[in-house]
Amino acid sequence: MIAFDQSPTQPGFVQNPYPFYHRARATGDLFFWRDYGLPCAVSHAAVSALLKDRRFGREAPPELTPAIPPHLRPFYDIEAHSMLELEPPRHTRLRALVLRAFTTRRIAALTPEIETLCHHLIDAFPPDQVDLLPAYATRIPVIIIARLLGVPEDMADQLLHWSNAMVAMYQARRSREIENAAVTAAQEFSAFLTGHINARRTAPADDLITHLIAAEQDGARLSTDELITTCILLLNAGHEATVHSLGNAVKTLLETNTAPAALRPDHIDQTVEECLRYDPPLHMFTRYAYENVTIFGHSFARGDRVALLLGAANRDPALWPDPDRFDPDRKIRTNSSFGGGLHFCVGAPLARLELRIALPILFDRLPELRLTQPPTYGNLYHFHGLERLMIDTA
Repeated sequence: MIAFDQSPTQPGFVQNPYPFYHRARATGDLFFWRDYGLPCAVSHAAVSALLKDRRFGREAPPELTPAIPPHLRPFYDIEAHSMLELEPPRHTRLRALVLRAFTTRRIAALTPEIETLCHHLIDAFPPDQVDLLPAYATRIPVIIIARLLGVPEDMADQLLHWSNAMVAMYQARRSREIENAAVTAAQEFSAFLTGHINARRTAPADDLITHLIAAEQDGARLSTDELITTCILLLNAGHEATVHSLGNAVKTLLETNTAPAALRPDHIDQTVEECLRYDPPLHMFTRYAYENVTIFGHSFARGDRVALLLGAANRDPALWPDPDRFDPDRKIRTNSSFGGGLHFCVGAPLARLELRIALPILFDRLPELRLTQPPTYGNLYHFHGLERLMIDTA
């Protein structure tokens, strides 16, 4: 296995990580990333296999569970109930209960509501130029998930503040200041949801929190702690991924001068999948080995970690010819943007629906849409999203 040095906060890498992925992939399916001290899966074959291999998982083996510093305990007390971080049997139970409330029918029924919201947001654009991220890309997912949960919509800005603070814990630039902000956000978010959940127990409504309270699997229901963590996860994961996906997609469509035909109803699904493949919102997920195993030429011991580079897998020329070219006519194949296996993103159908609706409406309402400043990516790795996206609204 070849070792590489590459700071994930180095400006050139932040703006374009794909050349580094290509260099690393050229040496094999796995490489050692010295900056993280981890072997990394960089090919589509390796990433896909490890996502589905039950000899690897998200949760640390019990005897190797990392010690939690006291100042971070409130944050990780919430993460302890996140199905994103758990393995069966707890993961199986939590995911089944969530899917009983977060149904395909319920998501599909949001279509008219998302369409109306998109038009309303565009109507509010200033007459000259606007940063599309806070004015459009951020508002759509946070407002929709707030409505789904049954959380007051006027809480959207506060929800975003909490979400951004908590999600920052997974960025390469993490510092003690970021940790303190995440703990404060976790405590405030939890206190708010505790009150809201208690209110829904006595006064049910037609919202996701009520359905989560009522959901039952083999006689078991979600505890209050599990409800709180699940609501936080749905908001944080859904908001973060969709904001970056939508912003990256608009940037890509504009920079490649993609024809309007790519956004027509009979073609939009292909275009959305190509946007997700070409510039996905999340670039790294990690797994623990649960047994001694040799795979792709490397021997892992129980407890070893491996990083799966989703953004690299999506640019693997072994699966996608000319992978650095954006091609909305490309045949749809399974990409790694929403993970895979047991931890495939629960919110993927909602994210795809929001993209399928928000992109055509935006370009239809603003046919002369153009960038007014070069877009720049934020120092967010392992997320991959823009700092701002200035467009002309004239």
